[in-house]
Amino acid sequence: MTKAIKETRHIGIAVRNMESSLHFYRDLLGLEIVREMDESGEYIDNMLSINNVNVKTVKMSVNNGVTLIELLEFKSHPKEKMHREIYDIGASHVAFTVENLDDIYEYLVKSGIEFNAPPQISPDKFAKVTFCKDPDGTPIELVEVIGN
Repeated sequence: MTKAIKETRHIGIAVRNMESSLHFYRDLLGLEIVREMDESGEYIDNMLSINNVNVKTVKMSVNNGVTLIELLEFKSHPKEKMHREIYDIGASHVAFTVENLDDIYEYLVKSGIEFNAPPQISPDKFAKVTFCKDPDGTPIELVEVIGN
């Protein structure tokens, strides 16, 4: 078997509060809701290897793109926010390509979003980059491609 994977389907992000996460991803970043579901029962229990799951999922897209962002609010298994560092093992961040990063940065700062640093040009001069965090602390990288 050579090419087992055809494409990236979605990136799942567990959230504490769906409404505050929708405010960030939909209202501030501009992702569009593709599908919303409340999932429970034997199928989801088996898939996640957890008993009595009740999870609200919202799949979101950028410009009807193939790769989706899936927000998951586990109503049956709520967790407190945990402190993660970007260098912790496992998925470390989600990156979005944007246009006019400086304008987006100013808009998000005015909306109360905290950043690690203002946008900066990468050493290879290929991109302008900055990092912020979603309401649960998931690192979000915003990248404007400026080189070829």
